[in-house]
Amino acid sequence: MNADNRSALARGRVATRLPAQDLDRARRFYAERLGLEPVDERPGGLLYRCGGTDFALFASTGASPGTFTQMGWEVDDVEAVVSELRRRGVVFEEVAVPGFRTGEDGIADIDGNYPSKGARGERAAWFRDSEGNLLGIGEPVV
Repeated sequence: MNADNRSALARGRVATRLPAQDLDRARRFYAERLGLEPVDERPGGLLYRCGGTDFALFASTGASPGTFTQMGWEVDDVEAVVSELRRRGVVFEEVAVPGFRTGEDGIADIDGNYPSKGARGERAAWFRDSEGNLLGIGEPVV
């Protein structure tokens, strides 16, 4: 790839694609639990827009491994978002990996994340959507 192609990618927008074995079930989860509605719909896919970026759910016969964070939101107040999502029925994951673990509130304190944003760390929480995709919510700690 030459320098012009790399700069074209650097100027491009990135959009996440998440598989859904049952697109109708996924639509209900994203609407009822997350409060999100698609901005566009095509056969086999739903397009969502959050904070100026897009992500799509697409009909797939394959299942997500759900072993890593597939998409995450950066928010201003992770505690408030976790509380609201719990009120809507979202169940948060317990995470225990080298370097951090979620507390009783379902939120982990992670030292060193987001150094490029001038942050000294992140507070984060994870949950699965109806299709098994592992999604995260993070708040930079400055």
